[in-house]
Amino acid sequence: MTAVMTPVMAFALVGVLGVGAQWLAWRLRMPAIVLMLAAGLVIGPVAGLFDPARDIGPIMAPMISVAVAIILFEGGMSLDFHKLGDARAGVRRLIFFGAPLGWLFSALALRHVAGLDWESSAVFGGIMIVTGPTVIAPLLRQARLPRRPSALLQWEAIVGDPIGALAAVLAYEVVLVRHTATSASGAAWELVLGIGFAAALGAAAGYGLARAFRAGKVPEYMKVPGLFALLLAVFALSDHMLHESGLLAVTVMGVAIANAGLPSYDELRRFKEHATVLLVSGVFILMAAGLDLDAVKALDWRAGLFVLAVILVARPAAVALALIGTPVPGRERLLIAFTGPRGIVLVAVAALFGERLAALGVADGRLLGPLAFVLVAVTVVLHGFTLGPLARLLGLGGAEQPGVLLVGATRFTVALAEALKKLEIPVLIADPNHRRLRRARRAGLTAFSGDILSEGAESSVELVAFGMAVAATDNDAYNTLVATDLGPEFGRDNVYQTTRDKEENARHALPATLGGRAFGAAQTAEALEAKMIEGWTIGTSRLTEEFGFDDWRARRPQAVLLGRLGPGGALRFVADEAKVKSAPGTQLIALLPPEAEPAEPEAGKTPAH
Repeated sequence: MTAVMTPVMAFALVGVLGVGAQWLAWRLRMPAIVLMLAAGLVIGPVAGLFDPARDIGPIMAPMISVAVAIILFEGGMSLDFHKLGDARAGVRRLIFFGAPLGWLFSALALRHVAGLDWESSAVFGGIMIVTGPTVIAPLLRQARLPRRPSALLQWEAIVGDPIGALAAVLAYEVVLVRHTATSASGAAWELVLGIGFAAALGAAAGYGLARAFRAGKVPEYMKVPGLFALLLAVFALSDHMLHESGLLAVTVMGVAIANAGLPSYDELRRFKEHATVLLVSGVFILMAAGLDLDAVKALDWRAGLFVLAVILVARPAAVALALIGTPVPGRERLLIAFTGPRGIVLVAVAALFGERLAALGVADGRLLGPLAFVLVAVTVVLHGFTLGPLARLLGLGGAEQPGVLLVGATRFTVALAEALKKLEIPVLIADPNHRRLRRARRAGLTAFSGDILSEGAESSVELVAFGMAVAATDNDAYNTLVATDLGPEFGRDNVYQTTRDKEENARHALPATLGGRAFGAAQTAEALEAKMIEGWTIGTSRLTEEFGFDDWRARRPQAVLLGRLGPGGALRFVADEAKVKSAPGTQLIALLPPEAEPAEPEAGKTPAH
């Protein structure tokens, strides 16, 4: 197809395909990056519907550069030093020892396996330090890793991106000195000055902005626009001083803001996360759509061996040596060693320096772009499908069945936790009052003593292991606060709370943007607790072909239906009985009156304690 799209149509196509691929991946429980790459390849080199260079033109390269800068900045904003905990030593080692070792081993693989000359190997080896925050973030979200390996992979990816770009700059400057009359001392001074300027500019911008926000110098509605404007200015100014140093500047700026203790930090970060989802989608589709298949086809069998050498030798060796002597357990080291997906920064920087090397007369420079894309494509697909299974094989992945977080240790929540536990659903009960947790501990349930919104909970509770949360304390305001705060973490549809005591009064009703979904047939925590004191129990009943939902309801006219566990293992708490599907194998979880009899042999009930 030779028709040229307008830039507006091209942007619309990329946006729809990017977000659509992420949504479809969520529905199919597949790695989103894989679908985005596939979508870009189909509309680009395969079908010829979209060619970024043709349909968008010269603005594509700067647009991708700005997008990568924003992605790195958002990643930097997630790097809070206070949340490192026991991952601190491992992060230092991966950055200060793992990065140079990765550069060395990657360069050796390029030289002796891919067959590139030393100049191209040194430049490309520096770029290969990066492990791609554009890829790692979605994979970590899907695999639900424990805190320490997740932090190690995330910090390595985000901090490694600008370091890798600067390593490539350093190697390129050395090559430039050899091929031109530029003095070695002049090139070294330019590099040091550029890196120092980028780091200082990023730190000054981050702390200066945080100070202005804290002092009330910027109104709330101007904070996000002001942040973006300063981000672009920092990136452009630093990149003007030294090419690719802008990535370092914006990363430092993000880290500075993350560690400034801003009251509005969460709102800023969440907005950035939303923007990053769009940018990651767009960048990957643009990258795949603009691929030159002829250049990739020109690669020989050495390219395949090179990719295998990087995945199976260079990456594991660098991680293993870097983490020697750290408290990181062997299973976590193994997971990190065999998890190294590359992302858009690798492709973008490799293509840039490949062109520059070719212009200097380095023949192998033209191979850097195709090699980078092949490495990205293979590692994205490989790790996209294997990270979760590998983590579970090593005992580090989240359970196949996401758990339930119950906030508030009452008779009702303890009985509900026991019923869920019998259905093999992981449960955690959290309560700030240590004495209230005695009943839960006597029942053999996992408990957390403390405020679930505290920093202590962030370092002690693996929230990624849970897919749903129920706030059921006797404090309606606290329940609303918990449900509102955990909404972005779990998803609004997966956060519930007991009905507020005065909700029917318009003067006390809260807007729909606050709190969680209705739970417990719209009964208050006090009413649910009163039923438990009266002798009500929580039981489960399995539906069959002969015993459907209507039969269960006829036998249990007074029962309070709480939730259902589908045949496929999906748990949902019920707010509207009319939407309950009477599928055979479904298990109903209900609050039963004292006189209720078991429905069938499989049914069980948990009495009050």
